[in-house]
Amino acid sequence: SDGVLSVCPKQWYQRRVRGRLVRPVVQRCAAARHVSTTLLPEDIELLRTTCWDFAEQELKPIAGEVDKEHKYPADQVKMMGELGLMGMVAPEELGGAGMGYLAYAVAMEEISRGCATAGVILSVNNSLYLGPLLAHGNEEQLEKWVTPFLDGEHVGCFCLSEPGNGSDAGAASTTATLRDSGHYELNGAKAWITNGYESEAAVVFATTDKSLKHKGISAFVVPKPHEGISLGKKEDKLGIRGSSTCVINFDNAMIDQANLLGNAGDGFKIAMRTLDAGRIGVAGQALGIAQAALECAVAYSQQRQAFGKPISSMQTIQNKLADMECRIWSARLINWHAAKLKDDGHNFTKEAAMAKLTASEAATYCAHQAIQVLGGMGYVSDMPAERHYRDARITEIYEGTSEIQRLVIAGNLLKEMVQ
Repeated sequence: SDGVLSVCPKQWYQRRVRGRLVRPVVQRCAAARHVSTTLLPEDIELLRTTCWDFAEQELKPIAGEVDKEHKYPADQVKMMGELGLMGMVAPEELGGAGMGYLAYAVAMEEISRGCATAGVILSVNNSLYLGPLLAHGNEEQLEKWVTPFLDGEHVGCFCLSEPGNGSDAGAASTTATLRDSGHYELNGAKAWITNGYESEAAVVFATTDKSLKHKGISAFVVPKPHEGISLGKKEDKLGIRGSSTCVINFDNAMIDQANLLGNAGDGFKIAMRTLDAGRIGVAGQALGIAQAALECAVAYSQQRQAFGKPISSMQTIQNKLADMECRIWSARLINWHAAKLKDDGHNFTKEAAMAKLTASEAATYCAHQAIQVLGGMGYVSDMPAERHYRDARITEIYEGTSEIQRLVIAGNLLKEMVQ
């Protein structure tokens, strides 16, 4: 016996990466992360240690290269697929891991701690591409557009934002016109599309009835490459530089009516529900970046000598480390709570917004403080602190800016107080 079957309730933990089993090492992980193993169910704790081990062995060593060379980590994405991470919430009968959003939040944090680029690729495929398909796809769509996208060989993307709108998602100018042939003709452009170059399918939102405004938006699953679809240049980004981000153009692209997701006019609701769940994933990514920044600061402070002693013994440095740890755990617990609410079928919109807000702001705070602890060494690429600083910034912007999260939180809070 390899010692895993007796304690692991999910067989996918046994999937092999490069011909060997990535073994959970609970005690080592808990000691390294100072995490009580009683906080999470046993299967999710095992998932966490597996992802921690994978991040240490396969992601951290290549994260700097991925960033500097803008390199898509294809091999590592396939390995994440072999581990079941690319389809975490997809049911086992479709080939997925059959886990929930608490497991997903935990995995997102550990993967992003190793490499934020790998984290965003994982997030987009799970939350933004597979999420709406699993919630609204019919049997044929699930078989065609979900199952092939679970193993890391193929990834999807999510097309909502446009060059002329971001936070105003209801102002979609991309149109989908139903023709006599039974096909929808798509015209317009979608902006800031993560996985734009690598994806082989996209969930696209387009207006089918302008007179109904946001109620006239519909969702489609669209194959890539496809006639009438072209890609803009890869954006040269501040952070998460190994994932491609681009504009996707639709020029008389004919899409089969069978590719309509849900009913005509459901698009805006599908998008908002998708983003609610996606914020749990982004919060996990932000927490991973924050944790990586903290670990970098702690390690450096214990080695760096000043005035004859490690700077970790100095109160000013200890105050910074304490504040970082408190912010991380505050956001982490909110995110776990939001994920648990979703898994249990409760409303989680406010909590997901709270999780993303607190986690993303914790990430930027911790990355900033880590550079302060490292001083000049934090400002050069010899150390990962500056990469964490650049990677953290996007978490306050995509899938709803911090300003939008505050509106969502306040709106829901006021409704609750009135009730």
